[in-house]
Amino acid sequence: MENKNWIKLEFPSETRNVAFARTSLALFAAQLDWTLDELEDIKVAVSEAVSNAVIHGYELGEGVVKIKASYLEEELKIEIEDFGRGIADVERAKETGYSSIPEERMGLGFTFMYEYMDEVAVLSQLGEGTKVTLIKKVNNGKH
Repeated sequence: MENKNWIKLEFPSETRNVAFARTSLALFAAQLDWTLDELEDIKVAVSEAVSNAVIHGYELGEGVVKIKASYLEEELKIEIEDFGRGIADVERAKETGYSSIPEERMGLGFTFMYEYMDEVAVLSQLGEGTKVTLIKKVNNGKH
């Protein structure tokens, strides 16, 4: 059994930090035995979750995004959390094409997260924020 390894990141909710989060989590995840396609999947899912926090959670205003990532054996767990406005209807937000800013967004963030990760959990409280948990297992038979 491998030791559990983890990281924590915290940064301002600015769009320029989406790429930072994406790259940082890919480097951390690369310590496990992924294919290049699986690493790209992780990067896309993280980008979407962090973008949602910045764009929807804080409506491009000031705030903090926190990320915790860890792995144990062959499972990667990533938690992305904001303390913004929260999601009024989580089930509707998960629908392909739905966006709270439909004139500017395609509404595919959660769709990509569910497509590219093995498990996704969304906890949200209006006025308190949202936490998205992403789990991906190495060699789960998808490649």
